[in-house]
Amino acid sequence: MTETLHIIGGGMAGCEAAWQAAELGVPVVLHEMRPTVETFAHRTGNLAEMVCSNSFRSDDDEANAVGLLHWEMRAAGGLIIQSADAHALPAGSALAVDRDPFAETVTARIHAHPLITVEAGEITALPTSGHWIIASGPLTSGALANSLRAETGEDALAFFDAIAPIVYADSIDMSKAWFQSRYDKGDTEEERTAYLNCPMDKETYEAFIDALLSAEKAEFKEGETARYFDGCLPIEVMAERGRETLRFGPMKPVGLTNPHQPQIKAHAVVQLRRDNALGTLFNIVGFQTKMKYGAQTEVLRMIPGLESASFARLGGIHRNTFLNSPTLLDGQMRLRSQPHIRFAGQITGVEGYVESAAMGLLAGRLAAAEILGRPITHPPADTATGALVTHITGGADAKTFQPMNVNFGLFPPIDAKGGRRGRKDRYKAYTDRAKAAWQDWLDLPKTGAA
Repeated sequence: MTETLHIIGGGMAGCEAAWQAAELGVPVVLHEMRPTVETFAHRTGNLAEMVCSNSFRSDDDEANAVGLLHWEMRAAGGLIIQSADAHALPAGSALAVDRDPFAETVTARIHAHPLITVEAGEITALPTSGHWIIASGPLTSGALANSLRAETGEDALAFFDAIAPIVYADSIDMSKAWFQSRYDKGDTEEERTAYLNCPMDKETYEAFIDALLSAEKAEFKEGETARYFDGCLPIEVMAERGRETLRFGPMKPVGLTNPHQPQIKAHAVVQLRRDNALGTLFNIVGFQTKMKYGAQTEVLRMIPGLESASFARLGGIHRNTFLNSPTLLDGQMRLRSQPHIRFAGQITGVEGYVESAAMGLLAGRLAAAEILGRPITHPPADTATGALVTHITGGADAKTFQPMNVNFGLFPPIDAKGGRRGRKDRYKAYTDRAKAAWQDWLDLPKTGAA
């Protein structure tokens, strides 16, 4: 009888790991502490609940590293990407997801799989035997985190992650806001109007920045130092770096024309993206915040078009725990001191839904291959998945290790063969090379190659 794989955590990584292992014929027990043990960030008992943005970012698999990661997950029969595709929302070239139906689909498919059993309840200590994957995510319970620290002798690193507010669509003043994707990007009218835009003139922008800087913020516990992931900075932290930072970041006004005042160029623009298929909810793009709730409503209602906004969810900030993976994990994503335990997802030091799911996909396949007696190496660094795992398990400097999104800077360079390539050609060369290497790697478990 095939040995069972146990997985802790029913988020993106845990569900993907369970699916991949089960599809390869390995029985899986998926341990999820919710709803028995709640977290402040989750609203439902569904698996793979999206607690921050509803975006899987760019879906361009020829010019963007995260789009390439989408392609690799599709080629591997990934549950998370399949479910995202099934509940995609208009978002230009990005893959945005209707979050509740997405999570419901993942939950239903996991429960329906004949080789997967879901057990509710908290795992409070590192397991001492068997085959395990820990994919407990950034909100790993205190008891499990303490057990991990006791085993490794290292403090888990931590940074602070922020959540963007969500607005009810019917509370937005459409006499001031308008629908348009930047540069009218998209092949259909729906894609070209995927974003809702709220313009600011210079005076309004300056007043907004003043209010943002002076607003009451969430306080950290004594002894905690705020270290933020650069891809998810709170807006007030960006504003503290310079008054123009937001205008050149999430509030850049380029590629947009206000139909209400087509002759006037906006000084800054706040964009909102549809958060559900009904179009009743919109999240404020790039507006992660640590402002206290009362301050949030006051400051955000300074945005033209949001003066009477009602919020389905206000922004928040939470502690995000991750391992110093270059020190603690081997190339198979196993804990060096306890190799029967693998890790997957954000706790390994990758950032983003897609990257977390990809590390779950990889961990599930590696664990299944080991259980089935067909061990393989992780995919080559030429692939997006391989580049990520190479980075977190040894490519990064352990002394300065911080969470990382997938990007072409993690890939081995492309040989220019007699001349410099332009960026577009270089990225296409990266993706062509990656797709071939990824398909070869996927074929290895079928042949039993080591």
